[in-house]
Amino acid sequence: MNINIIKEKIKLHKYCLIIIIIMLIVIIIMSISLLIKENTTFTNPYEVKVNPNDNFLFLGDSITDYYPLEEYYDNLPVVNSGIAGNKTTDILNNMKTRVYQYNPTKVFLLIGTNDLDMVSENIVNTTFDNIKKIVKEIRDNKSDATIYVESIYPVNSTLENNSVNNRTNKKIRTLNKKLSSYCDGEICNYINLFDDLTDEDGNLKEEYTEDGLHLNSLGYVVITRELLPYLNE
Repeated sequence: MNINIIKEKIKLHKYCLIIIIIMLIVIIIMSISLLIKENTTFTNPYEVKVNPNDNFLFLGDSITDYYPLEEYYDNLPVVNSGIAGNKTTDILNNMKTRVYQYNPTKVFLLIGTNDLDMVSENIVNTTFDNIKKIVKEIRDNKSDATIYVESIYPVNSTLENNSVNNRTNKKIRTLNKKLSSYCDGEICNYINLFDDLTDEDGNLKEEYTEDGLHLNSLGYVVITRELLPYLNE
């Protein structure tokens, strides 16, 4: 056989092998992407009944601010009133623009983790008192609104480059216990999300966070599954 023909066949085989390898890589990448998407997206299983005057207000700090409500509550009248870095006092000092202007029918309040980052022996009680003031202000000014107080989410200080700082799960659990006792279904409704987000050591699960404090997409899927039924109450 002509040596040139042999060389051409070898060259052709090499090209075919390269093409096959590239196709396999593309298939693997697509499969991984689909798997990631499947684990971090959420399909709403509920048919939420909405009245024309409904407004579902999510009120809080960065954890609410970064919550992509439109993605998880598609076509529902949700309002994001979260501001990164907020403490309880920030909301108390700005109730009109943070709450009242939206005329909410339901309020999901998640606030306090930034307060607990402060170094003070009485910070848990101070934060608790401020949350009670927020609830009272809403009840006094928007008496028809149903108020849901979410538990403060756990943190994970074991991760590298975490943003936990002075927050501890001990302080968080103490505050959550006070909030649970305070909300009796008439004053407000307590939603325990702390337990849904913790690992066996009581820390925020690594798969739900990048920095030990804020939630990632999978973390938001977890809390959305828990919060959605309350929109139908």
